[in-house]
Amino acid sequence: MTPVFPFVKAARPDENATKKLGENTNKHQPESESKTKKDSSHSATASPKCPFGYDSQTNESKAKNDSSDAANASPKCPFGYDSQTNESKAKKDSIDSATVSPKCPFGYDSQTFKLGPLSCMICQALLFESSKCVPCSHVYCKACISRFKDCPLCGADIEKIEADSTLQGMVDRFIEGHARIKRSHADTDKEEVVGEKKPVIYEDVSLERGAFLVQQAMRAFRAQNVESAKSRLSLCADDIREQLERMGNTPELCSQLGAVLGMLGDCCRALGDAGSAVAYFEESVEFLSKLPTDDQEITHTLSVSLNKIGDLKYYDGNLQAARSYYYRSLNVRRDAIKHHSDVPSQILDVAVSLAKVADVDRSLGNEEVAVNGFQEAITLLETLKLKSEDAGLEQRRLSVLEFLKKQLAEKQLETTL
Repeated sequence: MTPVFPFVKAARPDENATKKLGENTNKHQPESESKTKKDSSHSATASPKCPFGYDSQTNESKAKNDSSDAANASPKCPFGYDSQTNESKAKKDSIDSATVSPKCPFGYDSQTFKLGPLSCMICQALLFESSKCVPCSHVYCKACISRFKDCPLCGADIEKIEADSTLQGMVDRFIEGHARIKRSHADTDKEEVVGEKKPVIYEDVSLERGAFLVQQAMRAFRAQNVESAKSRLSLCADDIREQLERMGNTPELCSQLGAVLGMLGDCCRALGDAGSAVAYFEESVEFLSKLPTDDQEITHTLSVSLNKIGDLKYYDGNLQAARSYYYRSLNVRRDAIKHHSDVPSQILDVAVSLAKVADVDRSLGNEEVAVNGFQEAITLLETLKLKSEDAGLEQRRLSVLEFLKKQLAEKQLETTL
């Protein structure tokens, strides 16, 4: 099954609670492209050297003398930087350093919820429009700190808020380079020429950057820092578009872009920009429609995007357009049941779509069609048998069923009066 959620799912905080502090800061970093082959081969075999000068001696005769005379023993580094002469160990170290994934030196990655030095302590995402409190100088996102009269960290009265453009510039540069490595297009079999300029591009490492941006956006959105979330998601969407240009419309990239565009639509809707929200949702539908319709996650996300467009049209008073999108969503969900008729969540989705279409039909004056839609949805939910592992869906089933019965009861009451 192709995951619609972009990239990888971030681990829960409690799953990483046992990780040691600074765990991510000890990973190998990618070597600079300016290193020559001679330098790389030398570093691959060179023994680790103690920064304090406590290099151990490996001369065999010296070792014998040391063992017979403790007074002449070689000083041993208290930090464990004793040099190694074992050739196999040197080779193993060089292989490990060549295959290990580059990690962020501040510990920011898509697998943890670590707060770093560039995080806002209110929304817990990377700083956006960094703003400094006066006089305490604590820094937060502008949207976050604007809701406070006292500094959340020290409690000092906030006399005014000043933009910290220097720090924000640092954050922006950090985001631009996060989880990226330089890759040269030059022929690596040829000897490098000192000072020679070579074309260099930045490439994402295992889509780490995309997952990282989505994680930061979700944190900001939950904390109602919507502009921050929109900014991070826009960067993520641009990254995916660049990959689509290079690799074509692969199912994985289309599903990722479709999901990210849907989240951008949610941001615009939260900001009250209905026009931009519709544009993002429609683009999301465009990409998701290119994918196989037998995938549960894809069809669910596609139908949700269609419903969200319908909702925006409905609240704008365009009932015919709303019904059109609701009906498209209903058809997507009916097709999904053909492939997964035993999945309770799919049946619930169909019932919800039936309710939306019927509600618009009633508003348009098509009462008979609306009643038939409500009754069909009720029959689906009443005959739905949930297994023990699907118990979490029961509350949703009852909620939708209550709404549907209420709609029919209101109509029956009107006819009796």
